[in-house]
Amino acid sequence: MENGRATFPFPYQPYDIQEQFMQALYRALDQGKVGIFESPTGTGKSLSLICGALSWLTDSEERRRREAAALLQEGEAALSTSTAQSSTTSSSEEPDWITDFVQKKADRDLVTKLKEEELKRQKREERLEMIRNNVQLKYAMKRKTCEDDEAFKLLKLSKEEQTETQGDQEDEELIVAEYESDDESKSKSRFCGPEDVEDDELIEEHVTKIYYCSRTHSQLAQFVHEVQKSPFSEDISLVTLGSRQNLCVNEDVRRLGSNQRINDRCMEMQKNKHEKQPHEEGAKRKRGPAKSVCPYNKALALRQMRDEVLGTVSDIEQLLKLGRETHSCPYYSTRLAIPPAQLVVLPYQMVLHEATRRAAGVQLKGQVVIIDEAHNLSDTLSCIHSAELTGAQLCRAHSQLTQYAERYKSRLKAKNLMYIKQILFVIEGLVRVLGGKVGSNPQSQTTQTGTEMFTINNFLFKGQIDNINLFKLQKYFEKSMISRKLGGFVEKYAGSGVSLHTPSTSNKENRRTEGLNRYLQTLQSNQSTAPVPSTDQQGSVEAEKELSVSPMMQLEGFFKALTNSNTDGRVVVHRQGTLSASSVKFLLLNPAVHFAQVLKECRAVIIAGGTMQPVSDFKQELLFSAGVGEERITEFSCGHVIPPENILPLVLCSGPSGQELDFTFQNRDSPTMMDETGRILSNICNVVPGGVVCFFPSYEYSRRIISHWEASGALTRLANKKKPRSGGRSPGQAMIENLCMKAVNQSIGRAIRHRGDYSSIVLCDRRYARPATLSKLPTWIKDRTSTCTTFGPAFAALRKFFQEKKQKQV
Repeated sequence: MENGRATFPFPYQPYDIQEQFMQALYRALDQGKVGIFESPTGTGKSLSLICGALSWLTDSEERRRREAAALLQEGEAALSTSTAQSSTTSSSEEPDWITDFVQKKADRDLVTKLKEEELKRQKREERLEMIRNNVQLKYAMKRKTCEDDEAFKLLKLSKEEQTETQGDQEDEELIVAEYESDDESKSKSRFCGPEDVEDDELIEEHVTKIYYCSRTHSQLAQFVHEVQKSPFSEDISLVTLGSRQNLCVNEDVRRLGSNQRINDRCMEMQKNKHEKQPHEEGAKRKRGPAKSVCPYNKALALRQMRDEVLGTVSDIEQLLKLGRETHSCPYYSTRLAIPPAQLVVLPYQMVLHEATRRAAGVQLKGQVVIIDEAHNLSDTLSCIHSAELTGAQLCRAHSQLTQYAERYKSRLKAKNLMYIKQILFVIEGLVRVLGGKVGSNPQSQTTQTGTEMFTINNFLFKGQIDNINLFKLQKYFEKSMISRKLGGFVEKYAGSGVSLHTPSTSNKENRRTEGLNRYLQTLQSNQSTAPVPSTDQQGSVEAEKELSVSPMMQLEGFFKALTNSNTDGRVVVHRQGTLSASSVKFLLLNPAVHFAQVLKECRAVIIAGGTMQPVSDFKQELLFSAGVGEERITEFSCGHVIPPENILPLVLCSGPSGQELDFTFQNRDSPTMMDETGRILSNICNVVPGGVVCFFPSYEYSRRIISHWEASGALTRLANKKKPRSGGRSPGQAMIENLCMKAVNQSIGRAIRHRGDYSSIVLCDRRYARPATLSKLPTWIKDRTSTCTTFGPAFAALRKFFQEKKQKQV
């Protein structure tokens, strides 16, 4: 069939809606579309995505293989024909001879290229087949070699540490290297990872692949388990990506706790790995302790674990177990596995955030991206690209960077000092906007209370920093790694009261470090909400850890946010009475600007969720605004596996006493409206045999209405019928004001899940009865929803519905 498939491998007989889903998905991938796929919770969406997408990938690879073989055959035939013709042509005809030569060269180049690609493909498939056939083999010999090697190195390093003394070179790793701007040199990648290993076998070309992303690691793990149950589990090469915090197996690094500290330590050890160690031949002797390297980051171990990752489908927990068993780093091994992998499973951030994507080695050009649980995609994009800084963080960053520059000013190049001064100048401007000044305790500085919103340009003018080139400053952050350098500096000198003195330091050095230590200790006490507690007091370790982490990463993110277009965001200045509690926050208003690159690079993008309604709003906000034309968009929405007779959706316009239901801002807090809501629930509980879930617009409104019911006695009456339990979900404040249908539809999707379930969905607000609002409900209840202007008919319909269901069960 055209742009489709007759059947799909599936672990069981699929529902009709699953067949339809897979057919539509296959066509969307084959035609390079941006697909919006809606499949209610409980309809087997994950398996449909897996079997539909991997069927297309398998067929696509087979087609490409046949096309390459046909081209190779044609090229060889053309080369033979050209050779035969040239032998009968007179050499005196120079133009024909030149044409013949050029044609033969083109034919030879094509044949050579096709042969090389075919050879690479065969080698890759042979290696993967060998891996799969030997996937249960353990690396006992490798572990023994690694352990012996580590024991030898650690012994040598420990002896050298005992004999070497610290000197002026002890902080060499904290010094920012000489900086060259883009005007002076080509930009280099920030990613310090396995790509730096000089091993040709570790570097592979990217094959056609599918990137599957979702919001949480638990959702990703669930997806991997579905792949393991699918017919493709034995043939697909899958890799699961995660952060260092999720994938690190070095306990010394893991116990650092925060993501930033783990990242900094890992990158520092990775950098040290590529520097010659003191015991290695040709290494220059440096004073100071030997630099630590990660024992789990060895080329041989990484390559072996990469092969095992490609040979078996594993989630993050299984990767951690494998990493400990093979004495190898799952974080870097999985990144090495990206190029040859056919399916890459990863969190939203690694696809939707360009810098994170680049650092992880994710290449989207010509590939397929599937974004699952995408009903909140717009909010996720806005959240990822928003940034916030408190006055306390700004003051701490200014103090730390000032001390860093003062300590190393004789060792920093002039250009580095210039950029550091510019960063300090911008920080001072940001603090000024909050109504404070640097150099004093931010907690003791009072500010006016209030909130202001600015365009980006107006905010820069307000802070008197509009003359600073933030684009160049952002490049400096990226290429110099100043945030990581400062983080190492702060961790070394501000953590846990560690003394800066050593027996070998000179009197001059003692004087310098004493002053620095006193200043940093003063800074800690100034930034705390109370005097610095003693080490035996509860919470002291956590407080010290927080203070020993540099806020420069947050500052870097805020600087990056300010480089957005003036129309794409706003800056909110929130003054809270003190400089310490006040904040500046960048809000992204146009998430499409960051989604556009994903849509442009990928062959196809599939956006899937339990409910994607209202689709028109989604398309306008994320697709049309990103430059995607209507002709590239395809939509699929299926019904529920639950029979129509098992669902009773109602719109309720008024309560038992005749009070009209209107939860707008003007009416929502009125005692009359709260009392009527209690009466509605009480009546519903009389006829519903099972549980009742009530979705409120916000946590705050939920607390207010429950407090009112407690005072009026309504909650006690409800408790006599159903045991009350506070919920964990509330759709969002916007629902109160304008019936945010995206939030409403998410709540509806959680009301009923499985084929044998039955439920009534009651929408309590007269505004739901509007045709424009009803049209935005999920497809599977849109045409079944009845509107009740009074409570009586609604109550009668509920009682009849549940009585019939109860009788059928009996």
